[in-house]
Amino acid sequence: MSVDLAVKVGSLSLRNPVMPASGTFAEGLDRVIDFNRLGALVTKTITRELRAGNPLPRVVEQPDSMINSIGIPSKGIDHFIDETLPLYADYSTPLVVSISAPTVEGFAYLAEAVSVPGVAAIEANISCPNIEEDGKAFAMSPRSAARVTAALRRATTLPLWAKLTPNTGDIAAVARASEDAGADALVVANTILAMAVDLKTFRPSLGNIMGGLSGPAVKPIILRQVYQCARAASVPIIGCGGISTAEDVVEFLLAGATAVQIGTASFVQPDALLRIIDGLAQFCMHRDIAKIADLSGALVIEESDEPDMAWTEPAQ
Repeated sequence: MSVDLAVKVGSLSLRNPVMPASGTFAEGLDRVIDFNRLGALVTKTITRELRAGNPLPRVVEQPDSMINSIGIPSKGIDHFIDETLPLYADYSTPLVVSISAPTVEGFAYLAEAVSVPGVAAIEANISCPNIEEDGKAFAMSPRSAARVTAALRRATTLPLWAKLTPNTGDIAAVARASEDAGADALVVANTILAMAVDLKTFRPSLGNIMGGLSGPAVKPIILRQVYQCARAASVPIIGCGGISTAEDVVEFLLAGATAVQIGTASFVQPDALLRIIDGLAQFCMHRDIAKIADLSGALVIEESDEPDMAWTEPAQ
């Protein structure tokens, strides 16, 4: 039995639903994996200016997870256009460029600057907890998310993906606001704001004190948020958070995602993306599923099982 792994994220056709998460992927990985097997390529987040990143230490391991506070080091937009972008020209896989800026105007400038041949879509990283004071980001509120998304939409005709933050009280409202402002897809979500303490020194384990929690430990939270955003918005959802197996991908698809991004798993196993793609084909063959796109939003919920979307304290 042959399995069709192709999916569509808006107007963008992908050969499969698997792509790297921004910040966990670079052009040098072409020596390890075949880029032409991936659904899409997602660049490290690009900024307008040169950025050195956050102070060391930047990464701390936790049980079933990690916390990072990299701080988006960047060589700037000119270096990306002149030096990095040409390196992807030999690959047929769509290239998604991740951008971030501290202001609405900065986001609009970058969106226009990267709207060049060779770029298939723009991912607006309005979610990163490491670049705003106390972890705040545009995607913390519907109003600020809509404002920056609208400016981005005016600045480019390319497909626009808004990357949301899990560090908000109502991610579904942010999803609706981003869609209404012009986002063609939503990436749900980024890392969860966290910290750790070094008991040898009694100091924070990270140089920036706080960072972003990622890895399998966050999967149940992000899976729930994907489900909520898929119910709230009509644009495609790209699930991102804690995915390390093909079975994880299937869960995200059933919850409403169209595609997924994988990050921390690639740090553990550099060929994780290819292993997961192969696993998806095997899963579908074993279940007699001809098209993986049919799994998107196919979660079975009886009418009597519908949850009250207003959060309540779980029973003890």
